[in-house]
Amino acid sequence: MLKFQGFTIPRTLEEVVSADNTALLIYDMQVGITRQVANADEIIARVRLILESARRIGVRTFFSRHMSLPKNLMGAFQFRTALAWQRADSPDKVQPMFLRDSPAFQIIPELQPLANEAIFDKISMSAFAGTPLEMALRDCGIRSFIIAGIALEIGIDPTCRHGADLGLVPVLIQDACGFGNSQAAAHSLASLTHMGDTLLTDTKTICDLLARFATAGSQ
Repeated sequence: MLKFQGFTIPRTLEEVVSADNTALLIYDMQVGITRQVANADEIIARVRLILESARRIGVRTFFSRHMSLPKNLMGAFQFRTALAWQRADSPDKVQPMFLRDSPAFQIIPELQPLANEAIFDKISMSAFAGTPLEMALRDCGIRSFIIAGIALEIGIDPTCRHGADLGLVPVLIQDACGFGNSQAAAHSLASLTHMGDTLLTDTKTICDLLARFATAGSQ
């Protein structure tokens, strides 16, 4: 690990990820979102592997959920976004897709959070905007976060950028991130790689690394 002026600068995956100072963020794995992705079953299986690996060593785990507001609480920006996403030409035609108590809003059964895991609801794309996520991570001494879920080009990309701007190191599990548009997803990965403040890896590599922590802890 690179040392400079009395502190260390982590650069590799092994230096960034630790059982104590890394959190796991499962991004928007909701009923109404997973069913929009063609390879959802593969993504669900990989996210579940990562979640199980994290749980075995007690990695602090957080879930995000995208929430729609009732139409009487939606303002100009919320309507503008909904019109764009739903390809609608009038606010009258907008349908809130992820109302709080709707089936579409719920996290899928395969990834149900445990009692010691948190769920943060949001109306933004970044999981940090308007949620207590940053406060919770800072309070626990977290310096990096593993992120997987759906959708890469819509919310995971801005969450990685936002997290990096907050001084946290994002670890993106690229084969455990679903997407709706392959070209946009490829652009997101290329851009994050170019910026260099997000580490990109895959499910097997991160699970193997977490398993090493489990082995070390049992010795």
